[in-house]
Amino acid sequence: MAEYIHAVPNFSEGKRSDVIIAIVAQLKDKPGTKLLDYYPDADFNRTVVEVIGTPEALKEALLNMAGKAYELINMEDQRGAHPRIGAQDTIPLFPLMNIRLKDCVQLAENIGKEIYKRYGVPVYFCGENARSKERKNLDFIRKGQYEGLKKVVHLPERAPDIGPAALHPTAGATIVSAGEKALVAVNVILDTDDLDIAKTIAGNVRGPSGGFSTVRAIGLALEKISRVAVSMNMFDTDKTPIYRVFNVIELEARRHGTAVIGTEIVGTLPQEALINSAEHFLRLQNFKRDQIIENHLIEI
Repeated sequence: MAEYIHAVPNFSEGKRSDVIIAIVAQLKDKPGTKLLDYYPDADFNRTVVEVIGTPEALKEALLNMAGKAYELINMEDQRGAHPRIGAQDTIPLFPLMNIRLKDCVQLAENIGKEIYKRYGVPVYFCGENARSKERKNLDFIRKGQYEGLKKVVHLPERAPDIGPAALHPTAGATIVSAGEKALVAVNVILDTDDLDIAKTIAGNVRGPSGGFSTVRAIGLALEKISRVAVSMNMFDTDKTPIYRVFNVIELEARRHGTAVIGTEIVGTLPQEALINSAEHFLRLQNFKRDQIIENHLIEI
């Protein structure tokens, strides 16, 4: 049976459409891969891409994508609201079908080595590939962002895992990782333009500041609609369901004199993440997964 991996690479450009299209083109119509979608964000100045594929085909497509990002994005000029350290900022891999996590870990190692060999861009390993406990966390690697990392990259605790203790002069560095589950990106939109309210609520729900251990969150201004959002990366929607965090945000919004007006899912998510929210809000009784008719199609 064919093996499939889910990759969610992020690159540091969300404004220039010609650059975004050129980078994403490296993943389009490639045998053995399927580009699911891509999500440019002008405020973050970042694009999230979702692609699935067989290991070797996906590896080559991701390397080509990274090369185009290094060519077209100059980190000396790049600015945005999202933390980042490089043009091709992250390449995370996740097992999707008929493949083990340890195989994804090995593929991530191979991609990291090849990035430095082909392009001379240093690599940090994160997640299951981390060389230390601290480096399992993206926040530790990205501390100070590109500008701050340049000043301390010579220190052993901040140096790349592959390459010299320095950043590439224009491309920065890339973080490569493998993990068990892809994160789910959720924006809960508030009926206010007060960014301080969104930041306060984000602090209430994110793990490091006393919230949910599997959630990272920031307050984000949505300039196009003159509203703000609690923008979250949810790393385990089984342990911390979306509905549970949503309920807390809704209560906190009410306390601040505003309300939730909508929820945006950025990218894909597991079916189960929506089902358990439906069970909660609809108060479903004795609901079974085989009641979802589409779940029977694989058996035909």
